[in-house]
Amino acid sequence: MPANKFNGYTDYGIGIGLRVPHYDHILSEQPTVDWFEIISETFMVDGGRPLEVLDRILAQYKVVQHGVSLYLGSTDFPNRDHLKKLKALTKRTKTPWISDHLCWGSVDGTVSHDLLPMPYTVAAAKHVAANIRYARDYLELPLAVENVSSYTEFHASEMTEWEFLAEVVERADCGILLDVNNIYVSSKNHGFDPYDYLNAIPHHRVAQMHVAGHTKFEKYILDTHDHPVLDPVWKLYAHATRLCGVTATLLEWDDKIPSFQEVHDEALKANAYIAEARAALGARPAKTAVR
Repeated sequence: MPANKFNGYTDYGIGIGLRVPHYDHILSEQPTVDWFEIISETFMVDGGRPLEVLDRILAQYKVVQHGVSLYLGSTDFPNRDHLKKLKALTKRTKTPWISDHLCWGSVDGTVSHDLLPMPYTVAAAKHVAANIRYARDYLELPLAVENVSSYTEFHASEMTEWEFLAEVVERADCGILLDVNNIYVSSKNHGFDPYDYLNAIPHHRVAQMHVAGHTKFEKYILDTHDHPVLDPVWKLYAHATRLCGVTATLLEWDDKIPSFQEVHDEALKANAYIAEARAALGARPAKTAVR
């Protein structure tokens, strides 16, 4: 939903990821962009060009931090040194909320650098919710967790992925970074209906959305972020917007990155689907969502 406690009561519009190939263009041309999402770990450094660029961006634009290595589902508590550096960066950026992934990826201090899926069990939900509360309380900011794309499942799972996501965020009282492309990718890899997923989650907890491109292979779909958003993902995004309201939306394009203008134009396509969702909401009772 727009302007809720999970995104710091903000209404940020449509953003894109801040990526190295676009630094010079952004700093020299100063294009109009609602906001930039940064990968927190890129800027958790003591100095150098990353922070120099970030400070120049912060002088002109809104920035939201998105992380890739809190590993909230790992058996250990979130690393205290990591949280300390992360909190220092939030003071610099003044990000109104922060996000990371609902996954695990480290064991006894060894980091895999992968976003590994969770077993969907009550015990796992309790554990990751405790880690989320710990991280959120330390950071003193709203924290949203992102659903990841997955390519394998656990036999031990006791519920669906969307039931697990709901269980975690309700126990943690945190927000959702709803990655619509990841839902589509996982639905094709595991054979579920992505609309069932969208219909079942706690819509009032959605703080932000992601859209991205993916690649279809013979036996699976891979979340590649290397080309434009495909039509079925945009349709899911329109449905998600009807359910959740107009929410801060970020286009991810992380490989084979084209010109800034091409990435920004792709992000702005979201406006047409937002208009479609608003028209649909205006044409039926407010609490009804139709596929």
